[in-house]
Amino acid sequence: MNGPPDITEADIARLVDRFYGRVRSDPALGPVFHAKIGADAAAWSAHLEKLRRFWSAVMLRSGAYHGDPFTAHLRLPGLTSDLFEQWLALFDATCRESFPPETAQAFSERAHRIARSLRMGLFERLPAPRA
Repeated sequence: MNGPPDITEADIARLVDRFYGRVRSDPALGPVFHAKIGADAAAWSAHLEKLRRFWSAVMLRSGAYHGDPFTAHLRLPGLTSDLFEQWLALFDATCRESFPPETAQAFSERAHRIARSLRMGLFERLPAPRA
């Protein structure tokens, strides 16, 4: 199965564009993204295209994304564990405003699983074993 049948590439593009428009103006999240991507329209366009491919791979199993989200987030200056909650709250609200409940829930569930995995890997590492 390729995910909920009512999700299209156009839906994903619309969600990504709307959500990251909000991220850019968010007082907590915006500075983290601007520090990495900048304010250049071409840089943001390339980043949004990458994010569209990521969500296409996640939701439609399209195979469109071939990156490494963990490494990308590992190098983000200013990223804290608390920012994941803000990101998720904004993402969930954007999904609810953009889709019927079942579709919004499908996006949100996947986003929460991905965020949990990233947060654990980035901020909740176990200490190295003692020699």
